[in-house]
Amino acid sequence: MIKFWQERVKNPISTKNLECDSKLKEIKKELKSVIGKKFAGSLAIRMVSSGSCNACEAECNALSNPYYNLERLCMHFVASPRHADIILLSGVVSANMYHHILNVYQQMPQPAYIVTLGDCPLLQGVFQENFAIKGAKSLGLPIAYHINGCPPNPQEIITGLLEFLKSLG
Repeated sequence: MIKFWQERVKNPISTKNLECDSKLKEIKKELKSVIGKKFAGSLAIRMVSSGSCNACEAECNALSNPYYNLERLCMHFVASPRHADIILLSGVVSANMYHHILNVYQQMPQPAYIVTLGDCPLLQGVFQENFAIKGAKSLGLPIAYHINGCPPNPQEIITGLLEFLKSLG
């Protein structure tokens, strides 16, 4: 065992991909700039899980760790829809959550945006529309942007939010 650790100290395993780090730094810099211009320096996100496996939520939780540091990018999750700029919607939109999502959207100050997260809201995953599953399209609300993946990793979420913000014009 001692030989193992001596070798590990001499030749440490690096898990960082330097190319990925530089790309992420560029994305973060651009994202902070766009949020500063379009949302007065602060983007409030209301996360709504509407019948998901919680994988997308776990990836969103990773956005708060020191590596991605969502708060430093001028974005934060809020508990009240009255304080939110966008809804980040994950899950299949079950029949039980349908009215709650409409209620959240109606409570948001306008203009309100919905960004869907993962494959489930658009029924691209294993779920299909049936008596218990409505799908995000059935809400009748404008979906401003969709972030693909099952689940999308934190960098894909950040990139997707940047693309959404750029699409606002």
